[in-house]
Amino acid sequence: MNIVEKFFNPLLSFNQKDLKGEVPPIKDLYLRTLKIAWPSALEGVLISLISAVDLIMVGSIGKEAISAVGICNQPRFICLSPIFASTTAAIVLIARRKGEGNQKAANDFLRVALCWSFIFALIFCGLSFVFAREILSFAGAQADYIDIAVEYYRIVVSSLFLFSLGNTMSGAQRGAGYTKISMITNLSANIVNIILNAILINGLLGFPKLGVKGAAIATAIGNTVAFIIALISLLQKNNYLSLNLKAIDDFKDKTKRYFNIFKSAFSEQIIVRFGFFVYAKVVASLGTAEFAAHQICMNIITINFALGDGLQTANTSLVGQSLGAKRSDLAIIYSKIAQTVGVCFAILNAIVVFIFSKQILNIFTNDPVVIGLADIPMKIICFIVFFQILQVITIGALRGAGDVKFVTFMMLICVGIIRPGVSYLLVYPLNMGLVGAWLGVLIDQASRAIYSLIRFKKGSWVNIKV
Repeated sequence: MNIVEKFFNPLLSFNQKDLKGEVPPIKDLYLRTLKIAWPSALEGVLISLISAVDLIMVGSIGKEAISAVGICNQPRFICLSPIFASTTAAIVLIARRKGEGNQKAANDFLRVALCWSFIFALIFCGLSFVFAREILSFAGAQADYIDIAVEYYRIVVSSLFLFSLGNTMSGAQRGAGYTKISMITNLSANIVNIILNAILINGLLGFPKLGVKGAAIATAIGNTVAFIIALISLLQKNNYLSLNLKAIDDFKDKTKRYFNIFKSAFSEQIIVRFGFFVYAKVVASLGTAEFAAHQICMNIITINFALGDGLQTANTSLVGQSLGAKRSDLAIIYSKIAQTVGVCFAILNAIVVFIFSKQILNIFTNDPVVIGLADIPMKIICFIVFFQILQVITIGALRGAGDVKFVTFMMLICVGIIRPGVSYLLVYPLNMGLVGAWLGVLIDQASRAIYSLIRFKKGSWVNIKV
C-alpha cells in the first residue's frame, strides 16, 4: 500500500470491524460528495468573483470608497448572526431527518426555523438601521469616508430582512442535499447585483451616476431577488421541502430541539463576529490605504474559502444523513473524502495566488501604495488557504453531527481570543502593521485546523443525538 493510495482511499485506513454495513465503492462515494459539493462550491466561487468585481467597480472611485464598503462588512455580519445560527439549526435538523426518512418532520423544522428567522431579522435589522452611524464609528470608520459608509450601510440593511428569510430557505435546501437550488438562487441574485452595479455606480443607460450609493441599491435589489427565488423553490408541492399550512407536529418539542442547536450556533456566531469585528477595527485604525489593501486581500481569500465552503456544505449534509441512517462509518468516510479533496484544492489555490499575486492585485486597484501594502499579505494567504479549507471541512462534519458546543468553544479560543489578540500584539507593540494582522489570521486558521482535527479523530461526535 503506497502513501498516495492511502491518502485518496479512506477505507484503507478504516478499521473493518467498525463498518456498520456494506460500503459503496470508493469512486461512488467521491462522486456523491462532489455531486452535492460542486453546486455549493461553484456558487461560492462565482459569488465571490462577483463580489470581487463589485469591489473592483467601487475601487475605481478611490480607496475611500473601498474602505467605506469594507467597513460595513463585519457590522452587517453581526446583524445577520442570529440568521446564520438559525440556518445552521435548520441544516443540521433537516439533514438528520432526511437520513431517518422523516419528510414531515423535516418540513416542520423548516417552518420552525423560518418563524424564528423572521423575528430575529425584524429586531436586528431595525436596530442596525437606526444606529448605523454609531455602529460604523465604533467599527473604526475614518472621518474621510464615514458619511459614505453610513448611507451604504442603511440601504443594504434595509434589504437584509428579506435576505435573512431567503438565507434560511436556501440553507434548509442544502441540509436536504439540494444544493443546486441554493446555487441557482444566489447566483441569480448576484448576477442581478453585478449588472445593476455597472449601471448605477457608473451611470449607464441613462441612469444617474450614484457611486457607492448605487452599489448599495444594487445589493439591496439582489437580496430581494434571492428571497423571491428561494420562496418560489418552496412553493412547489412536489419538492422534498415545501411551505404549507399544515400544523407542526409536537411544536414544543421541535422548537426545543431547534433551540438546542441554535443557542450554540448563535454563541459561535457572536464569538466569531466579535473576533472579526475587533480584528477589523485593529486593521481599520492603521489608515485608509492599509484598510483598502486589507479589503482586497480579504476578497481574494474569500474566493479561496468558497471552495472549502462547498465541501463543508456537502460534508454537513452527508454526515447528518449518514448519522440519521445509523451509519456512523459512512459519516467518517465521507468526511475524510471531503478533507482529501479540500487539501488538493488548497494546494492548487496556493500555487495560483503565489505565482499571480501581482497580477491579481492590479485587477483591483492601480494605486501603487495599496498594491505595495498588500504584497506580503498575499504571500501569507498562500499558507492560510491550506489551514482554512481543511478546518472548514472538518468543522462541517462536527456541525453535521450536532457537535456545535465544541465548535463554539473552539471559536471562542481561536477567533474570539487568538486572532484579535495576536493581531493587536503584532500590529502595535511589535509594529508589524498590516503584515502582523495577516500573521494573526494565519495563526487563527492553523489553530482551528489543529483543534478540529483532534476532535474529529476522537470520534465521539458520531454519537450525538439531535
